[in-house]
Amino acid sequence: MMRRFFMMLVSSVALVFGGCSLDDDDVNFHFTALEITDVDVPESFDFNQNYIISVTYLKPDGCTFYEGFDVRKEALTVRNVVAVGSVRTDDQACTQAVIEETASFNFSVIYTDPYTFKFYTGENSDGEPEYLEVVVPVNEL
Repeated sequence: MMRRFFMMLVSSVALVFGGCSLDDDDVNFHFTALEITDVDVPESFDFNQNYIISVTYLKPDGCTFYEGFDVRKEALTVRNVVAVGSVRTDDQACTQAVIEETASFNFSVIYTDPYTFKFYTGENSDGEPEYLEVVVPVNEL
Protein backbone atom coordinates (compact mmCIF):
# COMPACT_ATOMS: atom_id res chain seq x y z
CA MET A 1 0.00 0.00 0.00
CA MET A 2 2.76 2.43 0.93
CA ARG A 3 4.69 1.54 -2.22
CA ARG A 4 1.61 2.34 -4.40
CA PHE A 5 1.19 5.71 -2.67
CA PHE A 6 4.89 6.51 -3.18
CA MET A 7 4.67 5.60 -6.92
CA MET A 8 1.60 7.82 -7.36
CA LEU A 9 3.37 10.68 -5.59
CA VAL A 10 6.47 10.34 -7.77
CA SER A 11 4.31 10.16 -10.92
CA SER A 12 2.36 13.28 -9.92
CA VAL A 13 5.53 15.26 -9.22
CA ALA A 14 7.00 14.16 -12.57
CA LEU A 15 3.87 15.31 -14.40
CA VAL A 16 3.88 18.68 -12.68
CA PHE A 17 7.52 19.45 -13.40
CA GLY A 18 7.76 17.74 -16.78
CA GLY A 19 4.42 18.78 -18.23
CA CYS A 20 3.71 20.87 -21.28
CA SER A 21 5.29 24.26 -21.62
CA LEU A 22 3.10 27.23 -22.54
CA ASP A 23 5.88 29.68 -23.35
CA ASP A 24 5.08 32.35 -25.93
CA ASP A 25 7.65 30.77 -28.27
CA ASP A 26 5.49 27.66 -28.57
CA VAL A 27 2.28 29.49 -29.57
CA ASN A 28 1.65 29.24 -33.30
CA PHE A 29 -1.81 30.83 -33.47
CA HIS A 30 -3.97 33.63 -32.10
CA PHE A 31 -7.72 34.20 -31.96
CA THR A 32 -9.48 36.85 -34.02
CA ALA A 33 -13.01 38.12 -34.61
CA LEU A 34 -14.39 37.24 -38.05
CA GLU A 35 -16.59 39.67 -39.95
CA ILE A 36 -20.24 38.65 -40.07
CA THR A 37 -21.89 39.51 -43.39
CA ASP A 38 -25.38 38.00 -43.10
CA VAL A 39 -27.68 36.37 -40.54
CA ASP A 40 -30.77 34.19 -40.73
CA VAL A 41 -32.93 34.90 -37.69
CA PRO A 42 -36.66 34.16 -37.41
CA GLU A 43 -39.04 37.12 -37.69
CA SER A 44 -40.31 36.28 -34.21
CA PHE A 45 -39.64 33.81 -31.42
CA ASP A 46 -42.10 31.75 -29.43
CA PHE A 47 -41.50 31.90 -25.69
CA ASN A 48 -39.74 28.87 -24.20
CA GLN A 49 -38.67 27.47 -27.60
CA ASN A 50 -35.27 26.75 -29.17
CA TYR A 51 -34.05 28.11 -32.50
CA ILE A 52 -31.12 27.66 -34.84
CA ILE A 53 -29.57 30.97 -35.90
CA SER A 54 -27.42 30.83 -39.05
CA VAL A 55 -24.58 33.28 -39.54
CA THR A 56 -22.48 33.95 -42.63
CA TYR A 57 -18.95 35.18 -41.94
CA LEU A 58 -15.69 35.84 -43.80
CA LYS A 59 -12.38 34.06 -43.33
CA PRO A 60 -9.75 36.54 -44.60
CA ASP A 61 -7.23 33.92 -45.76
CA GLY A 62 -6.28 30.23 -45.78
CA CYS A 63 -4.55 30.43 -42.40
CA THR A 64 -7.75 31.44 -40.58
CA PHE A 65 -10.02 28.73 -39.22
CA TYR A 66 -13.54 29.00 -37.79
CA GLU A 67 -13.66 28.05 -34.08
CA GLY A 68 -17.21 28.91 -32.98
CA PHE A 69 -19.32 31.76 -31.66
CA ASP A 70 -18.88 33.97 -28.64
CA VAL A 71 -22.40 34.96 -27.57
CA ARG A 72 -22.35 37.35 -24.64
CA LYS A 73 -25.25 38.70 -22.63
CA GLU A 74 -25.04 42.51 -22.55
CA ALA A 75 -28.44 43.04 -20.91
CA LEU A 76 -31.45 40.89 -20.09
CA THR A 77 -32.37 40.33 -23.76
CA VAL A 78 -29.39 41.84 -25.59
CA ARG A 79 -26.79 39.48 -27.05
CA ASN A 80 -23.47 40.37 -28.68
CA VAL A 81 -22.47 37.72 -31.22
CA VAL A 82 -18.94 37.33 -32.59
CA ALA A 83 -17.73 34.61 -34.95
CA VAL A 84 -14.34 33.51 -33.60
CA GLY A 85 -11.47 32.33 -35.74
CA SER A 86 -7.94 31.15 -35.06
CA VAL A 87 -5.07 32.33 -37.23
CA ARG A 88 -2.00 30.16 -37.70
CA THR A 89 1.15 32.22 -37.42
CA ASP A 90 3.68 29.54 -38.39
CA ASP A 91 2.46 28.81 -41.93
CA GLN A 92 3.73 31.20 -44.58
CA ALA A 93 2.03 29.39 -47.48
CA CYS A 94 -1.50 30.67 -46.81
CA THR A 95 -3.87 31.44 -49.64
CA GLN A 96 -4.95 35.07 -49.69
CA ALA A 97 -8.48 34.34 -50.91
CA VAL A 98 -11.34 35.55 -48.73
CA ILE A 99 -13.65 32.64 -47.96
CA GLU A 100 -17.33 33.02 -47.07
CA GLU A 101 -18.79 30.33 -44.81
CA THR A 102 -21.94 29.75 -42.81
CA ALA A 103 -22.31 28.25 -39.34
CA SER A 104 -25.09 28.22 -36.78
CA PHE A 105 -25.76 28.19 -33.07
CA ASN A 106 -28.72 27.17 -30.92
CA PHE A 107 -30.64 29.82 -29.05
CA SER A 108 -33.19 29.30 -26.26
CA VAL A 109 -35.90 31.91 -25.68
CA ILE A 110 -36.31 32.29 -21.92
CA TYR A 111 -37.68 35.85 -21.66
CA THR A 112 -40.83 37.44 -23.08
CA ASP A 113 -39.19 40.77 -23.96
CA PRO A 114 -37.91 41.27 -27.52
CA TYR A 115 -34.32 40.07 -28.09
CA THR A 116 -31.72 42.36 -29.65
CA PHE A 117 -28.80 40.66 -31.36
CA LYS A 118 -25.67 42.66 -32.16
CA PHE A 119 -23.64 40.73 -34.75
CA TYR A 120 -20.03 41.91 -35.13
CA THR A 121 -19.40 43.07 -38.71
CA GLY A 122 -15.89 44.47 -38.38
CA GLU A 123 -14.35 47.83 -37.60
CA ASN A 124 -14.97 51.24 -39.12
CA SER A 125 -12.21 53.54 -40.40
CA ASP A 126 -11.56 54.77 -36.83
CA GLY A 127 -11.03 51.23 -35.56
CA GLU A 128 -14.34 51.14 -33.68
CA PRO A 129 -16.39 47.91 -33.77
CA GLU A 130 -19.55 47.91 -35.88
CA TYR A 131 -22.59 45.66 -35.50
CA LEU A 132 -25.58 44.46 -37.46
CA GLU A 133 -28.49 44.82 -35.02
CA VAL A 134 -31.53 42.57 -35.30
CA VAL A 135 -34.53 42.84 -32.97
CA VAL A 136 -36.73 39.76 -32.67
CA PRO A 137 -40.09 40.03 -30.85
CA VAL A 138 -41.27 37.18 -28.63
CA ASN A 139 -44.74 35.66 -28.93
CA GLU A 140 -46.29 34.64 -25.64
CA LEU A 141 -48.27 31.47 -26.00
